[in-house]
Amino acid sequence: MKVLCLHGKGTSGAIFRSQISTFRTKLPDDIEFDFIDGPFKSDAAAGIDIFYNPPYYSFWENDSVDSIRATYDWLTGHIAKNGPYDLALMFSQGCVLGSSALLFHQEETPHLPPPFKAAIFVCGGASLGVLEEMGFHVSAEARERDRASRSALAQQATSSALLAQGANRWTGLETLDSGLSEDELRKEITSPYRINVPTVHIYGSKDPRWAAGVHLSGICEPSKRRTYDHGGGHEIPRTAAVSNSIAELFQWAVAQSGSN
Repeated sequence: MKVLCLHGKGTSGAIFRSQISTFRTKLPDDIEFDFIDGPFKSDAAAGIDIFYNPPYYSFWENDSVDSIRATYDWLTGHIAKNGPYDLALMFSQGCVLGSSALLFHQEETPHLPPPFKAAIFVCGGASLGVLEEMGFHVSAEARERDRASRSALAQQATSSALLAQGANRWTGLETLDSGLSEDELRKEITSPYRINVPTVHIYGSKDPRWAAGVHLSGICEPSKRRTYDHGGGHEIPRTAAVSNSIAELFQWAVAQSGSN
């Protein structure tokens, strides 16, 4: 089976390979991972340059719907040349691209196979601009939560915060807690349809972007959805317990996609 891997902004395919190395060791050896680089050179994501050397990449230079659509066209070309893919594994900005690709496909080419048969979203949400263009209703509360969480992430993920506080830099819900349950948060965005491939949603309760991950899970088909809170921040924890859980969810997604 073949897995498309979409990294976060200001990192790279090689960095994403390193970030998921712990749970990858718990997977079968016959899985082929395709770690691609975004098409744009980028500054390093906050804290990344402490551990990883350049180059760093992004999937777009701004978050406009037009930019995301252009990168979707680029990704479609990559898939046509290098696919098909059974599964997509995505982190942060990669989740925006992957979820947008599935939505654009459902709107524009529903008669064709989806760009991948199942999706695993890690610490990421959807583009609210894309959702609104697709006919979704994004509440004012969801939009404000998105804005505040981006600001909080920018403050908590800096290199200085990492060096000074380590894992304690993540305050997540302590500063952004809405008091809402996951089910209540999902109701902040209403959809005319849902992403219909099997999906796994992995997010951390200390991640300022936690609500974005929950919102994304809400626009995916509930009967084909699994969620997991790893308890950390905007990261992929490498503890044995988290790695085992992610590996199990990965295997579930593989089984749901019909891949061997």
